[in-house]
Amino acid sequence: MKKMLFSFLLMSMLTLTGYTQDATQQPANPNAAEITFVKTVHDYGTIVQGANGTCEFKFTNTGKEPLILSRPQSSCGCTVPTWPQEPILPGKSDVIKVTYNTQNMGPINKTVTVTSNAKTSRVVLQIKGTVTQKPATTAPEKNPDQTAVPISK
Repeated sequence: MKKMLFSFLLMSMLTLTGYTQDATQQPANPNAAEITFVKTVHDYGTIVQGANGTCEFKFTNTGKEPLILSRPQSSCGCTVPTWPQEPILPGKSDVIKVTYNTQNMGPINKTVTVTSNAKTSRVVLQIKGTVTQKPATTAPEKNPDQTAVPISK
């Protein structure tokens, strides 16, 4: 009997908890801003150590209200995003610049999470590729002709 009473109370609490959560959620705003990216992945391919690691992710506010971006978060300190600070009006476009420090050799697989007031409040941007070592510079070969004499004035 105690187990049955306990089970009933537990089920009642779970039902009420679910009901209160549903009641507090607000319906989605049909006029909200909407962020649409041209691409969400940038592939550097093979890039040389020390090369320019900056790329751009172009987006458009396809919603009906101004789009406000929060501070994008990168997955690593070697990846630095730059984003527009002002609201993006409906129909307008802008870019998020991402700069990767190409001093470290090896594979690149980093993300930048963009948070905004859009219907899809989080979008993950990705950069990938491989950083290779700079090719060795070769000095010009010396003339093997030992009989050559410098010209003096």
